[in-house]
Amino acid sequence: MISLTVNGQVHEIDVEPDKPLLWVLREDLNIVGPKFGCGVAACGACTVHVERTAVRSCSFPVSDAAGKAVVTVEGLSQGGQLHAVQRAWIENQVPQCGYCQPGFIMAAAALLQENPKPTDSDIDDVLSNICRCGTYSAIRRAVHRAAAILGGAS
Repeated sequence: MISLTVNGQVHEIDVEPDKPLLWVLREDLNIVGPKFGCGVAACGACTVHVERTAVRSCSFPVSDAAGKAVVTVEGLSQGGQLHAVQRAWIENQVPQCGYCQPGFIMAAAALLQENPKPTDSDIDDVLSNICRCGTYSAIRRAVHRAAAILGGAS
């Protein structure tokens, strides 16, 4: 049995310790915000936070998350209020198809925790996720807007 705290809720699950966290979230816990994109931690569609650090869950063994706080895009909002990044995504109408957006949102939230005033270069360096629709300029605008909402005004 592995104990996971996901979005503030404790789960005891009986899975193989090397099972990727992504598949535990999606298959065993029915948390479908993190998406499968590539399976090799290259695209970022599966990005979640483990102990406030962005990780690519498709290649992250569930055993490495045991006893740690895991947050998915579903758990990013607090007290019924969207996170600043989620609000900025809506204000800037970032998504086209939307498939990659949960991973981008989680990567952006982690970036802003570490760097409240990121430059375009900082954003490009840290948000190495892949968007097949090419919404990168809208993503940059949304990250700057989220920084402003959070008081960092980049």
